[in-house]
Amino acid sequence: MNQPPDLNSLNAFMLVATRRSFRQAADELGLSPSTLSHMLRALEQKMDVRLLHRTTRSVSPTEAGEKLLASLRPVLRDLDSALASLEDFRQQPAGTLRINASESAARQLLQQAVPVFLQRYPAVTVDLVTEGRLIDIVSEQFDAGVRLLEDVPQDMIAVPLGREVRFLAVAAPGYLRQHGTPATPDALRQHQCIRFRLPSGKLYRWEFSRRGVEQVIEPPGALMLDHLELMAEAAVAGLGIAYLPDSVAKPWLRAGKLTALLEEWSPPYPGLAIYYPGHRHVPAALRAFIDVVKSLAVTSPVAE
Repeated sequence: MNQPPDLNSLNAFMLVATRRSFRQAADELGLSPSTLSHMLRALEQKMDVRLLHRTTRSVSPTEAGEKLLASLRPVLRDLDSALASLEDFRQQPAGTLRINASESAARQLLQQAVPVFLQRYPAVTVDLVTEGRLIDIVSEQFDAGVRLLEDVPQDMIAVPLGREVRFLAVAAPGYLRQHGTPATPDALRQHQCIRFRLPSGKLYRWEFSRRGVEQVIEPPGALMLDHLELMAEAAVAGLGIAYLPDSVAKPWLRAGKLTALLEEWSPPYPGLAIYYPGHRHVPAALRAFIDVVKSLAVTSPVAE
């Protein structure tokens, strides 16, 4: 190897190895998959080692590729931080801001923070990626993540979005007329409940609290879903009792199509937070976005 590989090729390799997809990596780089594949074959020839396993349906790093990937991540991360530090000298933030969020978190951002931010900073592109599972935002090359505050990794800096969250047990009036209204969390065990399957495959447990007494219920149910809005629709259809964030349930409650149950057992708790690694330089675009989030948090009403 007479000359070291160029930075573009190394960055392309890291993106393919991380995304496990030529098409997705090519889209992010603005290249065609065939061009990207040719670039990486040239990289392998230059380094005289195979870096990627390729099949018609998948791509994954070889042992040598995994070793290179592990070494490249901190190097390119430091380079990104060094380049991002130059943004401090710009009059306005620019570039791409990558944020990973759950679907419900993304909906909340799109209601206020994102429109305000894009209006204030037209030179910034917001790449908002929704994902059910909690990922490592550093290794996946995101600037920030948005999750419930209790789910934010402890080594991250978290900024609350300013709104508390309540989870409510809800059911259609017709279901309650037919099956009765549970008076305590334990009574849910006698009902058909619509369960929520987490991205990990586990079923979400229903947590209740009143006057310092906590109860965790794993209610029975013949229906399991992995989408909160679908759960609300299933409850409206009379298929059982669902356990939902108030932000999802509220439109149906206001329309009278769902009824809130056990409200005295459903206290609010800290809601969503935007988080980012504290050991890295914070890009100007992310600092500006956080400032927008903070300003909106001050004026946002607490959930009803």
